[in-house]
Amino acid sequence: MKSNKKVLLINTHLNYPNWSEGLLNDAFHQKAKEFFLSKGLEVLETKVEDGYNADEEVEKHLEADFIILQTPINWFGAPWIYKKYVDEVFNSGLHSAKFLSGDGRTREDATRQYGTGGKMQGKKFMVSSTWNAPKASFDDPNQILFEGRSTADVLIQITSNYRFCGVEIVADYNCFDIFKDGDIVGCLENYPKHLDKNLI
Repeated sequence: MKSNKKVLLINTHLNYPNWSEGLLNDAFHQKAKEFFLSKGLEVLETKVEDGYNADEEVEKHLEADFIILQTPINWFGAPWIYKKYVDEVFNSGLHSAKFLSGDGRTREDATRQYGTGGKMQGKKFMVSSTWNAPKASFDDPNQILFEGRSTADVLIQITSNYRFCGVEIVADYNCFDIFKDGDIVGCLENYPKHLDKNLI
């Protein structure tokens, strides 16, 4: 049955030939695409490395009910091309006043908080990411690196852009320990269940 809802899938893998060529992130992207098509949603797609028009990306965001970023975690964040994408797309959404109108604060109402000027309420955003880090390194105060932080804590520099614009952030999905002992097959198989639970 055809749905009138739309999903925007953004793949921001950056290709490093003979080392990291994007096959795993593409597999998650395709798994999400197949899932949403099976549910009757229209799928919009952007592969950041292939190029984009910032104004057109704004319109894709406005059309979409759900937005998913598929990304590897390189040095504890998305590849640099995603930061460039965010700067260009969100600046376009700011200048056109389509994503937000200011930062939410006003001189007339001192109770208005920073980050409440968004115009994208009713949309949902999710990060699906691939990590070298093992799952055990998160949510445990005894771990030296993350000191008890969750994946959501580490990904806040990504999700905050959307929350700032009024979008609801849903639970991230992560494939851990991809180079040593991760269950990549299981992660791919379970991905549609996460999408169904958190977005549909």
